[in-house]
Amino acid sequence: MAMFRSFVSAAQLRQHQQQNGAAAAAPGESLESQFSCPICLEVYHKPVSIASCAHTFCGDCLQPCLQVTSPLCPLCRMPFDPKKVDKSSSVEKQLSSYKAPCRGCSKKVTLVKMRSHISSCTKVQEQMANCPKFMPVVPTSQPIPSNIPNRSTFVCPYCGARNLDQQELVKHCMENHRNDPNKVVCPVCSAMPWGDPSYKSSNFLQHLLHRHKFSYDTFVDYSIDEEAALQAALTLSLSEN
Repeated sequence: MAMFRSFVSAAQLRQHQQQNGAAAAAPGESLESQFSCPICLEVYHKPVSIASCAHTFCGDCLQPCLQVTSPLCPLCRMPFDPKKVDKSSSVEKQLSSYKAPCRGCSKKVTLVKMRSHISSCTKVQEQMANCPKFMPVVPTSQPIPSNIPNRSTFVCPYCGARNLDQQELVKHCMENHRNDPNKVVCPVCSAMPWGDPSYKSSNFLQHLLHRHKFSYDTFVDYSIDEEAALQAALTLSLSEN
């Protein structure tokens, strides 16, 4: 939790400096990181700002948040009006004005051109090739493994609304599909290792309310060896008897 607060505080400091036209980076922080999106961690691309909290993100990075019923700022988690998200002209102006060294070849590049330069810089590509694979929240220039199931957001089985977390899925279905008689597959269950993607619940809303009051991510270790865990449980049971 302390690490999360530290990350948020640093990101908020960068946002404050950008809003006030600060050209100098904070101690120990590069100019490139000072103008990096808190979501994809790359230099802003078509930056937009949330009016209520003034936090800035890449337009594409913020897009998934604008598609949910009750959007929250990805940085401060405060609710915001999706209609009050505007293009950040001040940040765009600074991106066109400031230069920073490429983290690969050290060539000075205007921040607005940093992404395109990095995508073609052989030094950066070599660094990326030697990095371990990871799963970012939104698409970035980093390689993304294709065999990791998405258990964070779900699609409404009735209307196809996307990017709903577990609580938002419950709220969305209660508000929009309370009287829908169709039998549907639970997207939460089908995403689990033990889930049956073909099983249709006869009363999906009751299923949601009774089975998904908490997030499985809090309680389930998906990487556990189920056979080893079963054997350990049997051994423990025998020893107690």
